[in-house]
Amino acid sequence: MKAVFARLPQRVDARIRVFAIATLVAQILIVGTGGAVRLTGSGLGCPTWPRCTAESFVTTPEMGIHGIIEFGNRLLTFVLVAIAIIMFVLVLRIRRERRDLFVLSLLIGLYVPIQAIIGGITVLTNLNPYVVGLHFLASVVLVALSAVLVYRVFVGPRGQALAVPGWYRALAIVTAFLVAVTILVGILVTGSGPHAGDGGAARNGLDPEFLQHVHSWPAYATFAATLALVVGAWRLRSRRLLALTVALFGVEGAQIVVGLAQANLGLPEILVGIHMVLACCLAAAMTAVVCALRESSPESAAPSA
Repeated sequence: MKAVFARLPQRVDARIRVFAIATLVAQILIVGTGGAVRLTGSGLGCPTWPRCTAESFVTTPEMGIHGIIEFGNRLLTFVLVAIAIIMFVLVLRIRRERRDLFVLSLLIGLYVPIQAIIGGITVLTNLNPYVVGLHFLASVVLVALSAVLVYRVFVGPRGQALAVPGWYRALAIVTAFLVAVTILVGILVTGSGPHAGDGGAARNGLDPEFLQHVHSWPAYATFAATLALVVGAWRLRSRRLLALTVALFGVEGAQIVVGLAQANLGLPEILVGIHMVLACCLAAAMTAVVCALRESSPESAAPSA
């Protein structure tokens, strides 16, 4: 055990950086596979939880393609758990110098099983749209935590001093609020639409056409606020903020294009799936912008981004 501990990183190195990125990518990827489960009507491909059937933990031939898709998504949870454990172990030796990475890794590692339990509850409630929405929201939170982890690994621990003027910080907070509202309303829109995950699953009973319009209002406000963030970052001559806000602006632009396309084309499954994944990318990009509002600590053990 001592020999293993001695081989762990003494500072932020390539191993920690790789697994931090892997954490974020995996958290977004499982949203994509979860979307595939829902959009192919495979939400009850495994009709119970934690087993796949009452007699088996794995899918059976009688369950067909829906069982394979749902069970495949469940298997990916174990990949997330493995990545979280490795990430946590990698930062053990630097837990005093980089307490931020230790805490983030621990939170993510504890959160993944909780997310799996929420996923199980969605099955046990026959895909109740509000529980399904909570499942997606929990994934967004995991993506945001993973984005903080990546940012801290590459930039360093959070400092006390603001890196921007007060007006810019206020604008960024407003933009983050608008992003949150956009995602929350989007969850309600999806819960009212045709993609329930199973032919017999209930919908939330809200008017999907009206909700689509409501969803667009904070989305366009977010787009305008982000453009102001880009201009502000350019005027502040902050290369890091400019890069991050441009990335955020690009994700929002793609999200708006996909959203308009899916609304006008009758909500094709592939576009709805892309829209879900882009929502997680949006949360990650917004999180990185918020992280960049403060200077990194000079005691950073990480290399410059």
